[in-house]
Amino acid sequence: MEMAYTIFIFLFGLVFGSFYNVVGLRVPQKESIVHPPSHCTNCNRQLKMIDLVPVLSYVFLGGKCRSCGYTICWIYPAIEIWTGVLFAFAYWRLGWGIEFIVALLFISLFVINIVSDLAYMLIPDRVLIFFLPFLVVGRVLSPLTPWWDCLVGAVVGFGILYVIAVISNGGMGGGDIKLFFLIGLVLGTINTLLTLFLAAVIGMIVGVIILFKRKQGRKTPFPFGPSIALAAIIVYFYGDSLINWYLGFW
Repeated sequence: MEMAYTIFIFLFGLVFGSFYNVVGLRVPQKESIVHPPSHCTNCNRQLKMIDLVPVLSYVFLGGKCRSCGYTICWIYPAIEIWTGVLFAFAYWRLGWGIEFIVALLFISLFVINIVSDLAYMLIPDRVLIFFLPFLVVGRVLSPLTPWWDCLVGAVVGFGILYVIAVISNGGMGGGDIKLFFLIGLVLGTINTLLTLFLAAVIGMIVGVIILFKRKQGRKTPFPFGPSIALAAIIVYFYGDSLINWYLGFW
């Protein structure tokens, strides 16, 4: 039965991942997420149900529009699979309960922001504001220990990123700063600091790879949101284990 639940939640995640692609692309442009219906960005043909099956449509169509042959970006199915896997993993780790809902909200927040950041190098305020009350309620119903650690974590996450932005004269985006407020709310103080450290390491590695491939200067901007997302999700599920592993060396 557990396997059936896991598969169902994975499929559930695929569907939501497809929807999050739309949200991540349209919200920063201040477009409706329901109108116009999904369409090819090249020929504007409205997509039919057969074109919108998560992952499978991409595979069966060979990654191209059925009408004009325009290449569909591989990021779309990747986001769908990523969301499905993370939803299923959250259930496997947490089972049913309030914390499982918090995990789904946390994952959803990052999936949407990854899409927006990759497309526009922007983390939209509207997405952060939408998720804020749900995460607050989630932390009230499934509190950290001690309960006030979520408040301290939110202030610390926001404050550190704000100071970095001031010192670096805008080197840190405003969306990243606000995002860390929500990260602190969910993870608490210590795990928020760990997230910042891991995000910096991941971002540095990704940045070096991007600069090497593009052969551009060190000041070339690149989206930091995906690095934050990966770090935050790792810490959400394994933060305490990582801290205990590190303390074991001392």
